[in-house]
Amino acid sequence: MDMFDGLELSPRKVDYIKFLMEKGTTLKVTEIASHFSIDPSTVTKALHDLKEMGLIVHEHYGGIHLSEFGKKYGMFLLRRHRILGLILTHYGLSGEEACKEVSRFESHVSRKAINKMCRSLGHPTSGICGRITHDELCMGHSAEN
Repeated sequence: MDMFDGLELSPRKVDYIKFLMEKGTTLKVTEIASHFSIDPSTVTKALHDLKEMGLIVHEHYGGIHLSEFGKKYGMFLLRRHRILGLILTHYGLSGEEACKEVSRFESHVSRKAINKMCRSLGHPTSGICGRITHDELCMGHSAEN
């Protein structure tokens, strides 16, 4: 899965990838389960799906980390979250409110839509909860405009 439209993952799986991205290190299933206050068996099933998609590397009884593709996908997920949050703050929501609201719907917004929003905002580099990075598709070097 080299290309993606940003709609491949459930909201929970989006949360897992963003968490792994933000931590930037190898984690154990129990650490992920603890962070989300859920049963480790629930995490294990989702991680299996993410591994099948090529987004993570999960060694049996070992740690979990993002694959190279998972890192690219994770960068997109963080960018999507931060751009949508930035837009909501322009409409009166506080940073905290915007972050919560975006988490409710972000997994339903396509990469193509995010790239257009990003361009219309002038490719911002700072969002409400962190730095915004850009890829070649966002910068307009593709037919995906």
